[in-house]
Amino acid sequence: MSVESSSVAGPGGSAGSSTSRGPVEPASVERVLGRLGRAGVVPVVVVDDVGQGLGVAGALDEGGLPVAEVTFRRAGAGAVIEAIVDRHPGMLVGAGTVVDARQVDEAVAAGASFVVSPGLSVSVVRAAQEAGVPVVPGVATASEVMAALELGISTVKLFPAGVVGGPAVIKALSGPFGQVRFVPTGGVGAGNLPDYLGLPSVLAVGGSWMVDRGLVVAGDFAEITRRTARAVSIVAGSRA
Repeated sequence: MSVESSSVAGPGGSAGSSTSRGPVEPASVERVLGRLGRAGVVPVVVVDDVGQGLGVAGALDEGGLPVAEVTFRRAGAGAVIEAIVDRHPGMLVGAGTVVDARQVDEAVAAGASFVVSPGLSVSVVRAAQEAGVPVVPGVATASEVMAALELGISTVKLFPAGVVGGPAVIKALSGPFGQVRFVPTGGVGAGNLPDYLGLPSVLAVGGSWMVDRGLVVAGDFAEITRRTARAVSIVAGSRA
């Protein structure tokens, strides 16, 4: 049985994490991935501090999209994840741009429900599997898809989607890899969102246009809410 479809311990059960917040209710990996699929869009959030993170989370929630992938591109991502999880318990919060096992441990200890990586790292995948959280590694080629499958992963992040071929490459890869679900990220926006969501093998897309850095820095959370609501509307229309 694939690790992705098995019922495993939830965040906080990672061996080797000295900062664990303690045991939490066990959760199914597939249930988390199912929530991502129903959302259709995974906002890729880059913030400088907890205040910005909470502002963005509130705006996403108000816009009808209670999902956030907080990236480890900035220091303090773990604290941001922990704050959002505590303040918005109904929000599905994950960690993005995770590049090593240490960051996996930090993210899970903070309460992250899923992990996303820009590439395919065996150590990142294994750490997430041991912690019992879904991991969505980045791939760009058929060889990387095969390597992911060998690790028990059948949901992958196509990255950078716009550079490696966009919807066309997903269609091509879906031929030999019919069991694989894709989360295209990089170059996805409101304009081409329907092109991706119209593909049966696309679980969801990752994007940052709703949470543009300029809006975050300016504290324009009203515009983030507006863009988020628009994205939710596009998802609904694309899957009607």
